[in-house]
Amino acid sequence: MIVGIGTDICKIARIAESAGRSQRFVEKVLGPDELAQYQLRGERSPERAMRYLATRWAAKEALGKALGSGVVPPMTLATAQVLNNPAGKPEFVFSGALAEHMCRQGWFAQVTVSDEAEYAVAFVIVEKPVAQTVVQSVAQSAQPAP
Repeated sequence: MIVGIGTDICKIARIAESAGRSQRFVEKVLGPDELAQYQLRGERSPERAMRYLATRWAAKEALGKALGSGVVPPMTLATAQVLNNPAGKPEFVFSGALAEHMCRQGWFAQVTVSDEAEYAVAFVIVEKPVAQTVVQSVAQSAQPAP
């Protein structure tokens, strides 16, 4: 069952400008594993690093929209890392209070990111497994009315 969807698009130049003003911006947006990947990409190509940062920014903004709350606790930018699995597919890796919240709700998130010359874009779907939703619904209906 889809809980929420979100999308975001951002100008890569705007993200690069923010990153150029302050390393703190980069550290606020990226979690530790993302930061390591960002630095590796930056060694090879500063442009690739900025595209990476912009896609991660867009993904986290899209997640906030899909959750329906924006980027507010329990979500922080650094606790919603977007890491690529061995096949290259981007996936969310949650930590801290956000991981606890997602687990408690029984939610998981799918993400896709893309970038082109000037823009980065992300699309997120937050879902709850249908079987889990059916079991909870049956359990609630089996409880006696107050």
